[in-house]
Amino acid sequence: MVSANKTGNRVFGIVGWKNSGKTTLTERLVSALTRRGYSVSTVKHAHHAFDIDKPGTDSFRHRAAGAGEVAIVSASRWALMHELHDQDEPTLDDVLARLSPCDIVLVEGYKRGHHTKIEARRLEAKEHASLAVKDPHIVAVAADHPVTGEALPIFSLDDIEAIADFIETATGLKKN
Repeated sequence: MVSANKTGNRVFGIVGWKNSGKTTLTERLVSALTRRGYSVSTVKHAHHAFDIDKPGTDSFRHRAAGAGEVAIVSASRWALMHELHDQDEPTLDDVLARLSPCDIVLVEGYKRGHHTKIEARRLEAKEHASLAVKDPHIVAVAADHPVTGEALPIFSLDDIEAIADFIETATGLKKN
C-alpha cells in the first residue's frame, strides 16, 4: 500500500470535492505528524491561477521582465518560482521529484493520481458522490457525518490522531 516518489519519500494523499475539508485535514495531519517527530512536506494542487509574489517586489519585477525561474533566498527560507509560459503543468511525479528527502509528503488534491489517498467528506460540500467507489487508491474515508455502504475504514474528520495512526501504518512510517 506504500506510495513513494523517486527520491524515496513516502506519499499519502488527501482528496475530496470542493469544501470537503481537505485543507483543514492536511493542516491538522501536518501538525500531528510533525509532533510525532516526522519531517513532512506538502504538495497542494490548485485548479486556478495563483501567484505567491506581489506586484512591485524585486522578484515580481524579475518575472515580469521574462525570467523563467526566480529564486528568493533569505536566512529563514527560500522559494523557487517557475513560470510555465506555454509549457504543460508538471505532473505530480515531476513535482515530487523536486522535493528534498523527508519522512512523508502529504499531497492535497490530485484526486486522479495513482498514490495512496484518504477521501475527505463534509456535509456542507456541494458534491457528495463517493470518489472511493471508482478509485482503488483511496484506502479510507474521513467524514463529518455517518458514512454507510463503504468497505473502507471510516474515520471522523476530527479524529486526527486515529487518521495519523492509520497513515503511519499505511505508509510504513511505523511498523505494527
